[in-house]
Amino acid sequence: MYWTYLRRELAGRKKQTIIVAAGLAIAIALVIIVNSLAAGVRDAQSTALESVYGVGTDLTVTGAQSEPGEGDGGQSFDFGSDAGTTDDVGTTTLNQSTLSTEMGRTTLDASTLDTVLSVDGVSDATGALSLTNSTFSGELPEAPSSDSSTGTGDAAGGGAPSGDSGGGGFGGGSFGVDSFDVLGIETDSTVGPMSSVTVSEGRLLDSDDVGAYVAVVDSTYATSSDLAVGDTINVGGTDMEIVGIVASSSSSADTASDVYIPLDVAQTLSGSGDVVSTVYVQAASSGEISTVQSAIESALPDATVSSESDLASTVSGSLSSASSLITSLGTWLSIIVLIVAVALAVLFTISGVSRRTREFGTLKAIGWSNGRVVGQVAGESVVQGLIGGVLGLVIGLIGVIVINIVHPTISSSSASTTGQDAPAGGGGMPGGGGTISATTQTATDIALSAPVSVSIIVAAIALAVVGGLVAGAFGGWRAARLSPAEALRAVA
Repeated sequence: MYWTYLRRELAGRKKQTIIVAAGLAIAIALVIIVNSLAAGVRDAQSTALESVYGVGTDLTVTGAQSEPGEGDGGQSFDFGSDAGTTDDVGTTTLNQSTLSTEMGRTTLDASTLDTVLSVDGVSDATGALSLTNSTFSGELPEAPSSDSSTGTGDAAGGGAPSGDSGGGGFGGGSFGVDSFDVLGIETDSTVGPMSSVTVSEGRLLDSDDVGAYVAVVDSTYATSSDLAVGDTINVGGTDMEIVGIVASSSSSADTASDVYIPLDVAQTLSGSGDVVSTVYVQAASSGEISTVQSAIESALPDATVSSESDLASTVSGSLSSASSLITSLGTWLSIIVLIVAVALAVLFTISGVSRRTREFGTLKAIGWSNGRVVGQVAGESVVQGLIGGVLGLVIGLIGVIVINIVHPTISSSSASTTGQDAPAGGGGMPGGGGTISATTQTATDIALSAPVSVSIIVAAIALAVVGGLVAGAFGGWRAARLSPAEALRAVA
């Protein structure tokens, strides 16, 4: 009888049922879309952070930012009088490679790794030395002879005349500077840059490679430079055998470097000494990351300790805007709409109870208890909530499907400082000119998706049921207060 009466009452009040269900449906659909978009933005942010972070570790420890002119960063090429080879017409061909540490940031003593490993909560850590290999190559024409009337002299060692500081030098010349990233790594480490790569060809560096002139190359760089396992690559003026080709384990992120070599070899070739540029840290558990970060910062006050959340602040572009929009506007909008929908359901339910005074008073007069009356009203409201939840689920899933079909593209960018030594003379002549540095933005386009999880669907249905229960509770409380006498007065 209960369900028959329930069905008859809902069918007789279609307008109220449609309005209440529609309000809850809109709210539920908005909740689903906002939560799905939030999950999509989090995934996109993780993708962007992979390209910034480079590895899947929990924390990174780096040297502090250095003052302009401080540190060992920057490339310089020193050519003596006998450098290069000169042909019959006096043109000198030059080629030189040099390794330099990261500009704008100081290095860390290798003992930093031991300090990090001694911190409670650190599961593992490894050091790496980030370098840039720059190769100068080109041809320089013969310098003109001295002219007493102008006061110029011969350029020693193929250098430019002292009075020439612009244009193409004394004869134009043809040269350029090519560079690629090099990362010196501990060959036996299970964390750090090599934890997020897969081997495409050959092998990774192992413990037997300590002190060996071997290298592992990123697959993208290997393809662009036509390199394969067994070939050699010149790093810092030394030929190194390529023993492996690696690719990122994530299809949306690059590896941490172009070339990987043993850490001790990187320190020797760069002349930097027993130092590292980065220590990659893995915490014992995700819950200890913030505690470990604080402990490392206390132990190494001059170093910079970063987590993914810190790096997230460096990501800008439309990804940052989308994240802010979802976090603030989207979340609050869905909450407000949900509150309005529940309030609307409560008002319509109470209004319906008021119009049914004679009905409820009569039911109580023939023996219905207050509990049964409350159950009747609550049941009607819960059914209306379920109808709204199902409609909202359908609308929300349609919205999610549209987003996944369209795949809107958002961009992310992170700032980085790069630099190289400017050739002397302003006209492109080598010999230890000033350093040119610039802050560049690394941009990445990411296709935004809106994944839907079972938990979101369950939460949406639960919210609809809760909304119906709240409306039914208020309406039932109002109905329970009615008395048979009121019904008789309403009849009169």
